[in-house]
Amino acid sequence: MKTINIGIVAHVDAGKTSLTERILFETNVIDQIGQVDKGNTQTDSMELERQRGITIKASVVSFLINDTKVNLIDTPGHADFIAEVERSFRVLDGAILVISAVEGVQAQTKVLMRTLQKLRIPTMIFINKIDRGGAHTQNVIKQIRETLSENILPFYQAIDEGTKYAAIYQSNMHEAYIEVLAPHNESLLESYVNGDCISEATLQKEFIHHVQQGNVYPVFLGSAMTGIGISELLERISMMIPPTPRTTNILSGVVFKIEREPSGEKVAYIRLFSGFLYVRKDIDICRDNALSHREKVKKLHIFQQGTTIQVPSVHAGEFCKVWGLHDIKIGDVVGEVSHYIKDISFVKPQMEAMIQATQQGNEHALFEALTELAEEDPLIHIWKDDIHQELYIRLFGDVQKEVVEATLRDKYGLEIRFSATRIVCIEKPLRSGHVVEQMGERTNPFYATIGLSVKRGPSKSGITYQLDVELGSLPLSFHKAIEETVHQTLKQGLYGWEVTDIIVTLTHSGYGSSVSTAGDFRNLTPLVLMEALKQAGTTVFEPINEFELTAPTRAISTAIYRLSAMQATFTEPMMQHGSFHLTGTLPMAKTEEFKRGLYSFTEGEGVFLAKPYGYKELTAPFPTRKRVDYNPLNRKDYLLHVLRTY
Repeated sequence: MKTINIGIVAHVDAGKTSLTERILFETNVIDQIGQVDKGNTQTDSMELERQRGITIKASVVSFLINDTKVNLIDTPGHADFIAEVERSFRVLDGAILVISAVEGVQAQTKVLMRTLQKLRIPTMIFINKIDRGGAHTQNVIKQIRETLSENILPFYQAIDEGTKYAAIYQSNMHEAYIEVLAPHNESLLESYVNGDCISEATLQKEFIHHVQQGNVYPVFLGSAMTGIGISELLERISMMIPPTPRTTNILSGVVFKIEREPSGEKVAYIRLFSGFLYVRKDIDICRDNALSHREKVKKLHIFQQGTTIQVPSVHAGEFCKVWGLHDIKIGDVVGEVSHYIKDISFVKPQMEAMIQATQQGNEHALFEALTELAEEDPLIHIWKDDIHQELYIRLFGDVQKEVVEATLRDKYGLEIRFSATRIVCIEKPLRSGHVVEQMGERTNPFYATIGLSVKRGPSKSGITYQLDVELGSLPLSFHKAIEETVHQTLKQGLYGWEVTDIIVTLTHSGYGSSVSTAGDFRNLTPLVLMEALKQAGTTVFEPINEFELTAPTRAISTAIYRLSAMQATFTEPMMQHGSFHLTGTLPMAKTEEFKRGLYSFTEGEGVFLAKPYGYKELTAPFPTRKRVDYNPLNRKDYLLHVLRTY
């Protein structure tokens, strides 16, 4: 029996969780269809998911189509949880992109489709809700061609759409196959032009090949609520989505989700691309191309017909749950890295808020709970301000705040409150700076000599650390102490923001062989580095989004006025298919405000798509962020604290 792994993705409210329920019903996994608005669906298990009617955490369920086992991931659709979707993409053989026949292509639909296209994941498009009032599949198909891909092939047409009598019928496929395949197969086009007879089977085989290559996209119609078109969709899943070939016995898999048992034990969700996993066997775990470590598998479960079953081993192509891996994180590679593991660059959250326990005395419990959540979601970043005894968390949006709040309450019994969300800026050096602190000088209480120079590095280069001294001039542990402290210190620049696109060079070094310790170098480095940074000066940049706006003619002037007031930059609006199309950039701090007003002034017809685009330099006075340590630029206070601790 072959196994394929697919994901269901969509803009929020397109009906993907309802589609999952209908598929499970049609494949005899469940005998009653749950409803999102009633909170009784199979895959939304979190209480907040049931309350809000949205998917927050990707969940896995399996079913059978004839002799094919399908593991299906129901993924979130809300923009705040795009990271959860991107993680799921790493483990997919194919995807079903759900689009509402009423709302059509929406902002998140475009983001998802572009990611699927970039990774060349075979994708089937399902136009849902054809029985709803306002459904217009031909308009949606036209919209798909204009905004997602011209290389689509609708297999069916709708009749009586927008009513409870909606149905579908097969389109004339022969000419349609030729039209969509011609750009990808010159010999096929030549045979057609020459009048050669091309069988339907040949065309279908060629079409499936190009679906599996991510070149063309089949389109299906139906309704998850009534079941129209579901059997037709299922019939072609196993035909069009290829399983990952089992070409080797070398173990290779990736961790894409982590849960915790009530006891606190970690459970890792792993997609196995090659090789085998066995209970009571040691396996190598590799993280960020670092040295691997070994751990023993204690228990294995695979997914089967809506539940999981315990097994002694798991073969390539499967999803499984693994117990016994204590030092495990999302993104870790099990065994060896293989070319099947798709690389996803996660967008870092660029909003942050202070988080507090409402009940005094729960601060430590809150920190431990947040640490666990950050392990389960690598895009939740937390840090502690030990000076002011404050906790901070980075997030994607206000909905994610709700999720964190509900999880802390329901899972850990903690009531919390957030401060207002703020945008996270960055700093970059303006000029060059160079400072040396010599061992033995009256102002230097440490047994260490350090000289550091700083200057602006190339855009998007991050932190570059290099040596202008011989590697043997210091013990390796002292070199390591300096480099690690440089990275730690640059998390807070002159204005409190992280410093990036900077080149730091170690120009001087020295130590006393009998008295110097790594601690001397760790404590002196911030003094030298921040003084050099002060010489260089820094400027602050705020994050911006790249946006696309489609708005009706009557609303474009209002849109331009609002965008201009929010310091957006944009191109001349272009008329496309009866609507104006506008592209440009907008400060991230203003994006949510614009999105909130869009529905009102476009009467629900505006489509706004935004994604991180980089940063824009600000003019003084710059926004500042309170430091979460003792500032090395305040030498007296810094030394008092460090020497007392030291």
